[in-house]
Amino acid sequence: MNQPRKSNLKLQLIFSDRVGIAADVATLMSEQRINIAFFEMDVRGDRTTIYLEAEGTPGIDWKVFLDKLKTIPDLKEVFTIQTLPQEEREKRLQVALDSISDGILGIDNRGRVAIINRVARNILGCDDREVTGTNIRSLNRADQKLEECLSDRPFTNVKKNLITPSGRFQFLATGKTIKDSSGRIVGAVEIMKDMQEIKELSTAVAPSNQFSFSDMIGRSPAIMEAITFAQKIARADAVVSIYGESGTGKELFASAIHSESGRSGPFVPINCAALPETLLESELFGYVGGAFSGAQKDGKAGLFEVATDGTIFLDEIAEMPLSLQAKMLRVIQEKKVRRIGGSKEIPINVRIITATNKNLAEMVDKQLFREDLYYRISVFPIYTPPLRERKDDIPLLVEHFLFHLNSRLEKNWQSLSPEAVEKLRQHNWPGNIRELKNVIERAAILSATPMIEAEFILFGKEVGKAIQGTKAEEAEDLGTISLPALVERVEKQYIAAALKQTRSKRQAARLLGLTHTALLNRMKKYGDNLERN
Repeated sequence: MNQPRKSNLKLQLIFSDRVGIAADVATLMSEQRINIAFFEMDVRGDRTTIYLEAEGTPGIDWKVFLDKLKTIPDLKEVFTIQTLPQEEREKRLQVALDSISDGILGIDNRGRVAIINRVARNILGCDDREVTGTNIRSLNRADQKLEECLSDRPFTNVKKNLITPSGRFQFLATGKTIKDSSGRIVGAVEIMKDMQEIKELSTAVAPSNQFSFSDMIGRSPAIMEAITFAQKIARADAVVSIYGESGTGKELFASAIHSESGRSGPFVPINCAALPETLLESELFGYVGGAFSGAQKDGKAGLFEVATDGTIFLDEIAEMPLSLQAKMLRVIQEKKVRRIGGSKEIPINVRIITATNKNLAEMVDKQLFREDLYYRISVFPIYTPPLRERKDDIPLLVEHFLFHLNSRLEKNWQSLSPEAVEKLRQHNWPGNIRELKNVIERAAILSATPMIEAEFILFGKEVGKAIQGTKAEEAEDLGTISLPALVERVEKQYIAAALKQTRSKRQAARLLGLTHTALLNRMKKYGDNLERN
């Protein structure tokens, strides 16, 4: 049998301010057997306004209640209203929350849903039901991490992957604890950022050919010291020398310095070790027409001219021949270049940044590098620390590499198990960040599950063991299998793993560093021997 519905009355009461008004109203309502569903008092100057929602039993005579209410001393006016101020505030807040593109979910100190916006409802698959006031555990969530915030354990940018009736959602979740003025925890809120939106936004604001200090990954003291110093000298025109092992990101530092230098020209990198002496000289300084056999008829501008108003980055400067070092010294001192075969000196306005993985001071002692040039380029030295000196940054770097890899291949989000992370920490990293990137990309290809286990973190000879059970060939095994046969076996298994981990042959080709045609040719070559398991 259905119970009769209770009736409610919303009122605005205006009093001349005095002590005891709230107690008088509450006493009267108790005497009339009327519950207080909502009560809010606003005191301004000599006036007190009370907003009240009264809940009466079925059949109550509200006229009698209002008549008795008017007998309370100092009551000036009584208004019946349709909407309480709290309802208006909640409605405005909900409209604002629903207009935000991020998901927002808030809970009180008992774990009950206090606020939830449209995007969060969609992500959590609860569009069709009222969830405010229900316990967070009743929602469709992969974990209950938000509840940890009630124990003052906030979290930032945790990757989550939910499958709901509305589809699959991949997002970054950040949870914050809510405290009152006395520091007591009264609730928590979670903000959910869609991974695809983050990817599109990062592409829009940070084109792939630009790099800034904000793009650098790491919080360890070693890397933060290098970044802080580089930012300080970014706008200076003096030469910068970057020292560090291979794979520590020296070119990224140079690019970031250029980005914050305020220079309008381009960033022009050149590897001094990659070109023979004659070609390196013509690339740097250019040449006039007919300067040598094969030269262009009209001549060619060198990279110092190309980099006008910008930055030229001389990577591996220790490999520059001594004869060119003398010319480099003159360019730095005179700020002019002379093309090969020419007599005209061309003024340049170029910021010079050099880099090397060698000890230039020792090379100076051995007369392998000019002492005067060494001091000219060492005005602002920057040391890029090896990965073994910043192992606390490994989890951040791993997340960064996986995010870009999974986004590029449109794969489900992957993460590393604690055992896999520990294996990364124990490695010595002779190849530094470049090696880490390769290790993570290989692990992402070989692992068929969202959680990448330690068995897929491979170094050196371990690689063969985890590629579909391939045995790493030790030196003593030479002769048991030919090199071409071993290469073919590994190649087939790499291709099979890439096909399994991607949605199309084009994606697999990109992952393997092949053209689409090259991959198709290999698949045709191996035919039925190419396993796709």
